[in-house]
Amino acid sequence: MTFDDQGMPYGPPDPYAQPYGPPDPYAQWVAEQERIRRRRRTRLAVGSAVGVVLVAVVAAGGAVYMGSGDSEEEVAAPAASSSSSTPAVSAVPSVVVDSPSGAPSRLPSLLKRPIVRPEQAFPETSVRLKDGSTYQRVDRATTTECARGMSPELAALIEQGEECARLTAALFTDADRRSQVTVTVLSFRRVEDASRVFAMASMDPVTYQVVSLDPPPEAGLPTVPPGSAGVFRRLMTVRSVVFANGQWADGAETREKALTQQTEGLLQYVNDNVVAHEDG
Repeated sequence: MTFDDQGMPYGPPDPYAQPYGPPDPYAQWVAEQERIRRRRRTRLAVGSAVGVVLVAVVAAGGAVYMGSGDSEEEVAAPAASSSSSTPAVSAVPSVVVDSPSGAPSRLPSLLKRPIVRPEQAFPETSVRLKDGSTYQRVDRATTTECARGMSPELAALIEQGEECARLTAALFTDADRRSQVTVTVLSFRRVEDASRVFAMASMDPVTYQVVSLDPPPEAGLPTVPPGSAGVFRRLMTVRSVVFANGQWADGAETREKALTQQTEGLLQYVNDNVVAHEDG
């Protein structure tokens, strides 16, 4: 399994996946849009995962962004890919995130729980969501070298705090095998680091993005054409940021509503699994 081209976002900016969480509290600064060039393809070792997640208590924490650049809405742009040499990284703003206020008293004990593993975040090969739709998990991967599965800008942002503890991803397709949705769990040891990533990814999902998985040969699915339109969503738990990137396998830019519904449904499914683990 390898990582593939992320694609470009559909339509106007998505400040947050509204049905699945509170509004983004950090919408005070928008990072400068920039093309994310193609990245080297990489294979990740399949591993195990344990995961239960709490609500996003970090939302109460404050964030301060220090940098320059004009604010602008999210625009369509080529996304991170895994098939070229390492691209130059644009200037990443310094992001300072305060410890969350109003966090539950048991937060320290929650942070001592093991990082979620693949088999806990993605326990089923066949998934049925609450709306009755079904999906097949065609690949699963995990690594502690998180930079291998994300844009260089996101990797540079993470370097401002403690390193990512684990990146775990899974690729799903719908019953008609028309869609490809990669759901990625990016876990940290500290709340502040997860909050920093969630804040920036919510405001600029094209620049601060994780990379989608290529379908493995045995899945019998085509690789999504580079630069295809996609849907980007994310949620935050106690110590993890859960990303979902959805695209049509043929790169089509139609049926945005259907693709969005699939992407958000799988995001919520995985987020619930992570919450269940982190909450203990």
